[in-house]
Formats: sequence, C-alpha cells, structure tokens
Amino acid sequence: MMSTNEYWAITLGLGLVVAIVAVVLLQLLLNKVRRVERGAAAVWESGKLVARNTATTWMLGTTSAKLDALTEEALRHDAFLRGNG
Repeated sequence: MMSTNEYWAITLGLGLVVAIVAVVLLQLLLNKVRRVERGAAAVWESGKLVARNTATTWMLGTTSAKLDALTEEALRHDAFLRGNG
C-alpha cells in the first residue's frame, strides 16, 4: 500500500505533466494565431493596394473620350503645320 506522501508525489507529478502539456498547446495556439495575423496583415495590405490602384477606374470612360479629342486636335495641328490644313 502507498503512503500519503507517495500519493502526493504522484498527484504533483501528474499536475506538472498536465501543466507542461497545457503550456505546449497554448504555445502552439499562439504560433498559429501569429501566423493568421501575419496572413491577415498581408491580405489587408494587398487590399489597400488594389483599392488605391482602382480608385479612379470610374474615370476611364471620360479619360478615353478626352484622349480621343486630344488625338484629333493633335492631328489637326500636325496637318496645319505640314501645310495640309
């Protein structure tokens, strides 16, 4: 039969094992959370770049029309300067 001290030693040993396992699992969880945070930060930065690069795409139609008008005007100037206008 085991003495009280032996029961205490077994109980404390098991408690230590449980505490170590808990620390290891929490560390693994923390590492995963940090990895997710890094990924989320990368996605956020990419999203900001996309937003910045596409913020003025709504003006492309107007820009195209203005470019067409500018091209026509430049061709008129070219013809005039060549003496064809």
